[in-house]
Amino acid sequence: MTLPYRPNVGIALFNREGKLFIACRTDLPGRVWQCPQGGIDEGETPETAAIREMGEEIGTSSARILAEREGWLSYDLPSALIGRALGGRFRGQTQKWFVMGYEGQDSDIRLDLHEPAEFDCWEWVEPNDVLERDLGFKKDLYAALIPELTALFQAAAKDWVRTSRA
Repeated sequence: MTLPYRPNVGIALFNREGKLFIACRTDLPGRVWQCPQGGIDEGETPETAAIREMGEEIGTSSARILAEREGWLSYDLPSALIGRALGGRFRGQTQKWFVMGYEGQDSDIRLDLHEPAEFDCWEWVEPNDVLERDLGFKKDLYAALIPELTALFQAAAKDWVRTSRA
């Protein structure tokens, strides 16, 4: 457990109806779902990483940052993955989460632009319905995050909807 945590961003991407974007991973057994997330490159700000990762993972950056979760949240990999996942260099990840409002069309979302594809399908779901999915070892993380991210979205959504329709 002397390995460090990898700096990472998480993206809670909401559409105008208040539904949350989730996608099914291609690299885990079963049907494991998650929100887009990814590493922060050297010299990159978390905000820039969030936009870049969204573009890499789901093929679009048509979104606006509406809110930022206060603080960083860390999680450990399952022991079987330590030394194998994340290039074998990290014990887990420490994440900065962003709430984003999607401003594109569903047809703009492309999972096939990143090689290899990280996800094979996606959906807009009611935020609480995320917890009914198989979230793999991140289930506890999402159970803690979803209410907080939903509240951040709801607080920011009125201004976002008003300004985006103007």
